[in-house]
Amino acid sequence: MSADNLLSFLLELQGECGGAIPFERYMQEALYHPRFGYYASQIRDVGAGGDFSTSATLDTGLGPAIVAWITARAGELAWKQIPIIEVGAGNGSLCRSILQNLNWKIRWRIRYTIHETSPVLKKAQQQLLRWRGVRWIDSLEAALRQSQGKALIFSNELVDAFPCHLFEKKRGVWHEIGVKISDQGNLSEVSLGAITEDAWFAQFGTLSEGQRVERHDSFCDWLRGWSGDWKEGAMLTIDYGDIADELYKRRPEGSLRAYWRHQRLTGKDLYARFGKQDLTADVNFSDLISWGEVLGWKAFPLMTQREFVKTWLPEKKQHLLSERFSIPGDAGDAFKVLEQRPL
Repeated sequence: MSADNLLSFLLELQGECGGAIPFERYMQEALYHPRFGYYASQIRDVGAGGDFSTSATLDTGLGPAIVAWITARAGELAWKQIPIIEVGAGNGSLCRSILQNLNWKIRWRIRYTIHETSPVLKKAQQQLLRWRGVRWIDSLEAALRQSQGKALIFSNELVDAFPCHLFEKKRGVWHEIGVKISDQGNLSEVSLGAITEDAWFAQFGTLSEGQRVERHDSFCDWLRGWSGDWKEGAMLTIDYGDIADELYKRRPEGSLRAYWRHQRLTGKDLYARFGKQDLTADVNFSDLISWGEVLGWKAFPLMTQREFVKTWLPEKKQHLLSERFSIPGDAGDAFKVLEQRPL
Protein backbone atom coordinates (compact mmCIF):
# COMPACT_ATOMS: atom_id res chain seq x y z
CA MET A 1 0.00 0.00 0.00
CA SER A 2 1.34 3.37 -0.96
CA ALA A 3 1.16 6.00 1.76
CA ASP A 4 0.85 8.66 -0.94
CA ASN A 5 -2.10 6.88 -2.51
CA LEU A 6 -3.76 6.56 0.89
CA LEU A 7 -3.30 10.27 1.58
CA SER A 8 -4.73 11.12 -1.83
CA PHE A 9 -7.74 8.93 -1.11
CA LEU A 10 -8.35 10.56 2.28
CA LEU A 11 -8.01 14.08 0.91
CA GLU A 12 -10.44 13.26 -1.91
CA LEU A 13 -12.86 11.76 0.62
CA GLN A 14 -12.55 14.89 2.74
CA GLY A 15 -13.43 17.02 -0.26
CA GLU A 16 -16.49 14.88 -0.98
CA CYS A 17 -17.60 15.34 2.65
CA GLY A 18 -17.37 19.12 2.47
CA GLY A 19 -14.02 19.72 4.16
CA ALA A 20 -14.16 17.32 7.12
CA ILE A 21 -14.92 13.59 7.33
CA PRO A 22 -17.61 12.55 9.85
CA PHE A 23 -16.04 10.04 12.20
CA GLU A 24 -18.54 7.34 11.17
CA ARG A 25 -17.44 7.65 7.53
CA TYR A 26 -13.78 7.67 8.56
CA MET A 27 -14.32 4.46 10.54
CA GLN A 28 -16.27 2.89 7.66
CA GLU A 29 -13.38 3.43 5.25
CA ALA A 30 -10.70 2.46 7.80
CA LEU A 31 -12.41 -0.89 8.37
CA TYR A 32 -14.10 -1.76 5.08
CA HIS A 33 -12.53 0.09 2.14
CA PRO A 34 -11.81 -2.63 -0.47
CA ARG A 35 -8.14 -1.73 -0.73
CA PHE A 36 -7.19 0.12 2.46
CA GLY A 37 -9.72 -1.29 4.97
CA TYR A 38 -8.71 -3.39 7.96
CA TYR A 39 -11.36 -6.11 7.62
CA ALA A 40 -11.29 -6.03 3.84
CA SER A 41 -7.61 -6.73 3.36
CA GLN A 42 -5.36 -6.09 6.37
CA ILE A 43 -6.62 -8.29 9.22
CA ARG A 44 -4.29 -11.19 9.96
CA ASP A 45 -6.34 -13.39 12.30
CA VAL A 46 -8.56 -13.36 15.37
CA GLY A 47 -7.00 -14.68 18.58
CA ALA A 48 -3.37 -15.09 19.58
CA GLY A 49 -2.10 -14.57 16.03
CA GLY A 50 -4.13 -11.44 15.37
CA ASP A 51 -4.61 -7.95 16.75
CA PHE A 52 -7.38 -8.91 19.20
CA SER A 53 -9.16 -11.90 20.72
CA THR A 54 -12.90 -12.51 20.95
CA SER A 55 -14.74 -14.12 23.84
CA ALA A 56 -15.15 -17.22 21.67
CA THR A 57 -11.38 -17.62 21.29
CA LEU A 58 -10.81 -17.05 25.01
CA ASP A 59 -13.49 -19.28 26.50
CA THR A 60 -14.52 -22.76 25.32
CA GLY A 61 -17.84 -22.72 27.18
CA LEU A 62 -19.65 -20.36 24.78
CA GLY A 63 -20.03 -22.84 21.91
CA PRO A 64 -21.66 -25.62 23.97
CA ALA A 65 -23.93 -23.06 25.65
CA ILE A 66 -25.15 -21.81 22.25
CA VAL A 67 -25.71 -25.43 21.24
CA ALA A 68 -28.02 -25.87 24.25
CA TRP A 69 -29.85 -22.66 23.30
CA ILE A 70 -30.23 -23.83 19.68
CA THR A 71 -31.56 -27.22 20.82
CA ALA A 72 -34.09 -25.65 23.17
CA ARG A 73 -35.36 -23.03 20.74
CA ALA A 74 -35.56 -25.53 17.86
CA GLY A 75 -37.62 -27.81 20.09
CA GLU A 76 -40.02 -24.98 20.97
CA LEU A 77 -40.45 -24.02 17.32
CA ALA A 78 -40.88 -27.65 16.19
CA TRP A 79 -39.10 -27.11 12.88
CA LYS A 80 -38.22 -30.17 10.81
CA GLN A 81 -35.23 -28.34 9.33
CA ILE A 82 -33.33 -25.89 11.56
CA PRO A 83 -31.82 -22.90 9.70
CA ILE A 84 -28.89 -21.41 11.64
CA ILE A 85 -27.32 -18.14 10.52
CA GLU A 86 -24.09 -16.93 12.12
CA VAL A 87 -23.26 -13.34 11.21
CA GLY A 88 -19.60 -12.34 11.27
CA ALA A 89 -18.00 -15.64 12.22
CA GLY A 90 -14.45 -14.41 12.99
CA ASN A 91 -11.93 -17.13 12.20
CA GLY A 92 -14.62 -19.84 12.38
CA SER A 93 -13.67 -21.22 15.79
CA LEU A 94 -17.09 -20.64 17.36
CA CYS A 95 -18.83 -22.35 14.45
CA ARG A 96 -16.50 -25.34 14.77
CA SER A 97 -17.19 -25.55 18.50
CA ILE A 98 -20.95 -25.47 17.90
CA LEU A 99 -20.84 -28.17 15.21
CA GLN A 100 -18.61 -30.38 17.35
CA ASN A 101 -21.00 -30.17 20.30
CA LEU A 102 -24.29 -30.71 18.47
CA ASN A 103 -26.04 -33.98 19.24
CA TRP A 104 -26.18 -36.19 16.14
CA LYS A 105 -29.97 -36.40 16.44
CA ILE A 106 -30.23 -32.66 15.78
CA ARG A 107 -27.06 -32.19 13.71
CA TRP A 108 -28.55 -33.70 10.56
CA ARG A 109 -31.48 -31.25 10.74
CA ILE A 110 -29.23 -28.19 10.94
CA ARG A 111 -28.64 -25.97 7.90
CA TYR A 112 -25.70 -23.83 9.00
CA THR A 113 -25.09 -20.62 7.06
CA ILE A 114 -22.46 -17.93 7.63
CA HIS A 115 -22.78 -14.34 6.46
CA GLU A 116 -19.30 -12.80 6.35
CA THR A 117 -18.24 -9.54 4.68
CA SER A 118 -14.47 -9.81 5.23
CA PRO A 119 -12.78 -11.71 2.36
CA VAL A 120 -9.79 -12.47 4.61
CA LEU A 121 -11.88 -13.94 7.43
CA LYS A 122 -14.17 -15.80 5.00
CA LYS A 123 -11.13 -17.56 3.54
CA ALA A 124 -9.94 -18.52 7.04
CA GLN A 125 -13.42 -19.83 7.91
CA GLN A 126 -13.61 -21.92 4.77
CA GLN A 127 -10.24 -23.49 5.49
CA LEU A 128 -11.14 -24.31 9.09
CA LEU A 129 -14.67 -25.54 8.36
CA ARG A 130 -14.20 -27.47 5.13
CA TRP A 131 -16.17 -30.72 4.89
CA ARG A 132 -18.50 -29.62 7.71
CA GLY A 133 -21.48 -28.77 5.53
CA VAL A 134 -21.37 -25.03 6.18
CA ARG A 135 -22.60 -22.63 3.49
CA TRP A 136 -21.66 -18.98 3.00
CA ILE A 137 -24.10 -16.40 1.74
CA ASP A 138 -23.66 -12.77 0.70
CA SER A 139 -26.65 -11.30 2.52
CA LEU A 140 -28.96 -12.08 5.40
CA GLU A 141 -31.93 -11.25 3.18
CA ALA A 142 -30.96 -14.04 0.76
CA ALA A 143 -30.47 -16.55 3.58
CA LEU A 144 -33.85 -15.73 5.10
CA ARG A 145 -35.63 -15.97 1.78
CA GLN A 146 -34.15 -19.42 1.25
CA SER A 147 -35.49 -20.52 4.65
CA GLN A 148 -38.95 -18.94 4.15
CA GLY A 149 -38.20 -16.39 6.84
CA LYS A 150 -37.32 -18.92 9.53
CA ALA A 151 -33.95 -18.83 11.30
CA LEU A 152 -32.07 -18.95 14.56
CA ILE A 153 -29.59 -16.09 14.18
CA PHE A 154 -26.60 -15.26 16.34
CA SER A 155 -23.51 -13.10 16.30
CA ASN A 156 -20.52 -12.72 18.57
CA GLU A 157 -18.82 -9.31 18.64
CA LEU A 158 -20.52 -8.12 15.47
CA VAL A 159 -22.18 -4.83 16.49
CA ASP A 160 -18.92 -3.29 17.73
CA ALA A 161 -17.43 -3.76 14.25
CA PHE A 162 -20.03 -1.45 12.69
CA PRO A 163 -18.98 2.17 12.15
CA CYS A 164 -20.30 4.55 14.80
CA HIS A 165 -20.99 8.26 15.11
CA LEU A 166 -18.89 10.05 17.72
CA PHE A 167 -20.32 12.89 19.84
CA GLU A 168 -18.91 15.19 22.52
CA LYS A 169 -20.69 17.42 25.03
CA LYS A 170 -19.46 21.02 24.80
CA ARG A 171 -20.97 23.86 26.84
CA GLY A 172 -24.01 21.73 27.52
CA VAL A 173 -24.66 20.92 23.85
CA TRP A 174 -23.78 17.74 21.96
CA HIS A 175 -21.54 18.10 18.90
CA GLU A 176 -20.73 15.50 16.26
CA ILE A 177 -17.01 14.85 15.81
CA GLY A 178 -15.28 14.70 12.45
CA VAL A 179 -11.74 14.33 11.15
CA LYS A 180 -9.74 17.02 9.33
CA ILE A 181 -6.68 16.04 7.27
CA SER A 182 -3.96 18.46 6.19
CA ASP A 183 -2.18 18.26 2.85
CA GLN A 184 0.79 16.79 4.74
CA GLY A 185 -1.37 14.00 6.19
CA ASN A 186 -1.76 15.32 9.74
CA LEU A 187 -5.11 14.39 11.29
CA SER A 188 -7.08 16.40 13.83
CA GLU A 189 -10.59 16.20 15.26
CA VAL A 190 -13.10 18.96 14.57
CA SER A 191 -16.69 19.69 15.52
CA LEU A 192 -19.18 19.24 12.69
CA GLY A 193 -21.66 21.45 14.51
CA ALA A 194 -24.06 21.45 17.43
CA ILE A 195 -26.99 19.04 17.52
CA THR A 196 -30.05 20.91 18.74
CA GLU A 197 -32.85 18.40 18.12
CA ASP A 198 -32.30 14.72 18.79
CA ALA A 199 -34.28 12.99 21.55
CA TRP A 200 -31.68 10.21 21.73
CA PHE A 201 -29.35 12.39 23.82
CA ALA A 202 -31.92 12.68 26.63
CA GLN A 203 -30.65 9.38 28.07
CA PHE A 204 -27.27 11.07 28.66
CA GLY A 205 -28.58 14.27 30.23
CA THR A 206 -26.62 13.84 33.46
CA LEU A 207 -23.24 13.25 31.83
CA SER A 208 -20.58 15.87 32.44
CA GLU A 209 -19.02 18.49 30.18
CA GLY A 210 -16.52 16.94 27.78
CA GLN A 211 -18.16 13.49 27.83
CA ARG A 212 -17.97 11.48 24.62
CA VAL A 213 -20.55 8.92 23.45
CA GLU A 214 -20.97 6.73 20.38
CA ARG A 215 -24.00 5.55 18.38
CA HIS A 216 -24.12 2.62 15.94
CA ASP A 217 -26.63 4.02 13.44
CA SER A 218 -25.10 1.83 10.73
CA PHE A 219 -26.12 -1.28 12.68
CA CYS A 220 -29.66 0.03 13.02
CA ASP A 221 -29.76 0.57 9.25
CA TRP A 222 -28.48 -2.96 8.70
CA LEU A 223 -31.21 -4.42 10.93
CA ARG A 224 -33.87 -2.53 9.00
CA GLY A 225 -32.51 -3.91 5.74
CA TRP A 226 -33.37 -7.54 6.51
CA SER A 227 -35.89 -7.42 9.35
CA GLY A 228 -38.86 -7.63 6.98
CA ASP A 229 -37.65 -11.04 5.75
CA TRP A 230 -37.40 -12.54 9.27
CA LYS A 231 -40.73 -14.08 10.27
CA GLU A 232 -39.98 -16.74 12.87
CA GLY A 233 -37.12 -17.74 15.16
CA ALA A 234 -34.85 -16.15 17.74
CA MET A 235 -31.65 -14.11 17.69
CA LEU A 236 -28.69 -13.83 20.06
CA THR A 237 -26.50 -10.73 19.99
CA ILE A 238 -23.32 -11.20 22.04
CA ASP A 239 -20.98 -8.26 22.50
CA TYR A 240 -19.21 -6.04 25.00
CA GLY A 241 -21.22 -3.09 26.25
CA ASP A 242 -24.12 -2.31 28.58
CA ILE A 243 -27.39 -0.43 28.90
CA ALA A 244 -27.23 3.35 28.49
CA ASP A 245 -27.32 4.13 32.23
CA GLU A 246 -24.19 2.04 32.88
CA LEU A 247 -22.23 2.36 29.66
CA TYR A 248 -20.27 5.55 30.34
CA LYS A 249 -19.77 5.44 34.11
CA ARG A 250 -16.23 6.66 34.82
CA ARG A 251 -15.53 6.79 31.06
CA PRO A 252 -15.42 10.48 30.10
CA GLU A 253 -13.58 9.73 26.84
CA GLY A 254 -16.27 7.26 25.78
CA SER A 255 -15.59 3.68 24.74
CA LEU A 256 -13.97 4.17 21.33
CA ARG A 257 -10.59 2.44 20.99
CA ALA A 258 -8.26 0.65 18.59
CA TYR A 259 -6.50 -2.70 18.83
CA TRP A 260 -3.15 -3.41 17.26
CA ARG A 261 -1.16 -6.52 18.15
CA HIS A 262 -3.27 -6.90 21.30
CA GLN A 263 -2.49 -3.36 22.45
CA ARG A 264 -5.47 -1.25 23.46
CA LEU A 265 -5.08 2.26 21.99
CA THR A 266 -7.07 5.45 22.62
CA GLY A 267 -6.80 9.20 22.01
CA LYS A 268 -4.58 10.24 19.11
CA ASP A 269 -3.51 6.62 18.61
CA LEU A 270 -6.96 5.93 17.13
CA TYR A 271 -5.69 7.64 13.98
CA ALA A 272 -2.18 6.19 13.94
CA ARG A 273 -2.58 3.30 11.46
CA PHE A 274 -5.41 3.82 9.01
CA GLY A 275 -6.66 0.41 7.92
CA LYS A 276 -3.99 -1.50 9.84
CA GLN A 277 -5.68 -1.67 13.24
CA ASP A 278 -9.15 -2.51 14.49
CA LEU A 279 -11.47 0.31 15.56
CA THR A 280 -14.31 -0.50 17.94
CA ALA A 281 -16.76 0.95 20.46
CA ASP A 282 -18.90 -0.62 23.18
CA VAL A 283 -22.50 -1.51 22.33
CA ASN A 284 -25.38 0.46 23.80
CA PHE A 285 -27.84 -2.39 24.38
CA SER A 286 -30.59 0.10 25.22
CA ASP A 287 -30.39 1.14 21.56
CA LEU A 288 -30.57 -2.45 20.34
CA ILE A 289 -33.63 -3.15 22.47
CA SER A 290 -35.33 0.07 21.34
CA TRP A 291 -34.54 -0.51 17.66
CA GLY A 292 -35.85 -4.06 17.92
CA GLU A 293 -39.11 -2.90 19.45
CA VAL A 294 -39.63 -0.53 16.51
CA LEU A 295 -39.12 -3.51 14.18
CA GLY A 296 -41.69 -5.57 16.11
CA TRP A 297 -39.29 -7.76 18.08
CA LYS A 298 -39.63 -8.90 21.67
CA ALA A 299 -36.51 -8.65 23.84
CA PHE A 300 -35.72 -11.10 26.61
CA PRO A 301 -34.00 -9.75 29.76
CA LEU A 302 -30.41 -8.76 29.04
CA MET A 303 -27.85 -11.19 30.53
CA THR A 304 -24.13 -11.16 31.02
CA GLN A 305 -22.22 -13.80 29.08
CA ARG A 306 -21.35 -15.39 32.41
CA GLU A 307 -25.03 -15.71 33.26
CA PHE A 308 -25.91 -16.97 29.78
CA VAL A 309 -23.27 -19.68 29.77
CA LYS A 310 -24.07 -20.81 33.32
CA THR A 311 -27.77 -20.92 32.41
CA TRP A 312 -27.36 -22.94 29.23
CA LEU A 313 -24.15 -24.95 29.66
CA PRO A 314 -24.92 -28.52 30.79
CA GLU A 315 -23.63 -29.40 34.25
CA LYS A 316 -21.26 -32.01 32.85
CA LYS A 317 -19.57 -29.30 30.74
CA GLN A 318 -19.25 -26.58 33.39
CA HIS A 319 -15.55 -27.43 33.65
CA LEU A 320 -15.06 -25.82 30.23
CA LEU A 321 -15.59 -22.36 31.72
CA SER A 322 -12.42 -20.37 32.23
CA GLU A 323 -12.07 -18.28 35.39
CA ARG A 324 -12.26 -15.02 33.43
CA PHE A 325 -15.74 -15.94 32.22
CA SER A 326 -17.06 -17.56 35.38
CA ILE A 327 -16.01 -15.17 38.16
CA PRO A 328 -18.30 -12.14 38.78
CA GLY A 329 -16.75 -8.84 37.74
CA ASP A 330 -14.38 -10.26 35.11
CA ALA A 331 -14.68 -10.63 31.32
CA GLY A 332 -17.83 -12.72 31.55
CA ASP A 333 -19.68 -9.68 32.90
CA ALA A 334 -18.21 -7.23 30.37
CA PHE A 335 -19.89 -9.17 27.57
CA LYS A 336 -23.68 -9.12 27.33
CA VAL A 337 -26.17 -11.39 25.60
CA LEU A 338 -29.43 -10.08 24.16
CA GLU A 339 -32.10 -12.44 22.85
CA GLN A 340 -34.83 -11.09 20.57
CA ARG A 341 -37.73 -12.66 18.69
CA PRO A 342 -40.08 -11.42 15.96
CA LEU A 343 -43.65 -11.16 17.24
